[in-house]
Amino acid sequence: MKFDTLTPHLMRLSQAVGKMIMSHYQSTLEVKTKADKTPLTQVDQQAHQMITQALTQLTPTVPILSEESEQIDFTTRSNWQEYWLVDPLDGTRDFIEQTGEFCICIAYIKHHQPIYGLIYAPYSQTYYVTNDQQQAVKHQQGKTTLLQCVSSRQPLEVVIGNYSHNNQQLQSYLQNIGHTRISHLGSALKFCKIAEGIFDHYPKFGPCSEWDTAAGVCILQNAGGSVVDEHGKTLNYNTQSNLLSPPFFASGKPK
Repeated sequence: MKFDTLTPHLMRLSQAVGKMIMSHYQSTLEVKTKADKTPLTQVDQQAHQMITQALTQLTPTVPILSEESEQIDFTTRSNWQEYWLVDPLDGTRDFIEQTGEFCICIAYIKHHQPIYGLIYAPYSQTYYVTNDQQQAVKHQQGKTTLLQCVSSRQPLEVVIGNYSHNNQQLQSYLQNIGHTRISHLGSALKFCKIAEGIFDHYPKFGPCSEWDTAAGVCILQNAGGSVVDEHGKTLNYNTQSNLLSPPFFASGKPK
C-alpha cells in the first residue's frame, strides 16, 4: 500500500475530527469510566465514528481496531495480516482537564509491526506523519519539517506522563539512570517530541494499550529513534488476546 497517496485524505480527516474535538474543548461533558478505569466521553465516541467511517470508505477491505470498537475476539483478530489501529482521542484525561496535550492516533499494522503512523494534535493544529521513504515529518502552519532525533544530552531530557508521579517502578527507574531533567507531557505526543529532538527518553511502566503506542512508535522509529521492551525487543502488535502494551523505553537513540 502506498501511504503517501492516503496521507492527504487522513490529514483532512484528522483536521475534521480535530475541529469536532475542539468544539467541545471547554464544554461540560458527561464523563463515564470504562472497565479499565480510563475516562470516556461522547467526544471519544464521536471521533471514533468519524474515523472508522472514513477509513472504511478509503480502504474497504482493511479491518479497523479502535479503542472505542466493540470488543473483537482474538480468534478473529489473529487472522488479520494487516489492519488500522486507532486511538480517536488519546489523552482523554488531558482533554477533560484542558491541558491541550491530547491527539488523534492512526497507525497501520502489518505482520504485527506499525508501518505507518499519523498523529494530529488538534490544540496546536500540528501533524506528525511517516511517509513511504521511511521518514517522519511534521506539518504545522504550512511548514513541513523533517524529523530527526538528536543524540542523548547531559542531563538526559526525560519525558513522562502527566499522571505518572505515583508509579513506583518509574520512580525507582528514574533514580537509577543518572543525571536527568524530567518534563511532563500528555498522550502520544511524547513520542513526537523525542522525534523532534526536544526530549531524549520516555520510560513507560504504567498501564498502556496498543492503540496508545503504535502511531508514535512508527513516527519515532522513522525519525531515527527506537522503542523497546524490558528485554530490548521491539513491540509487537495483535499477538495476544489482551491489547496491553508491555513496559517500554522510547529513545532518540536507534535500537
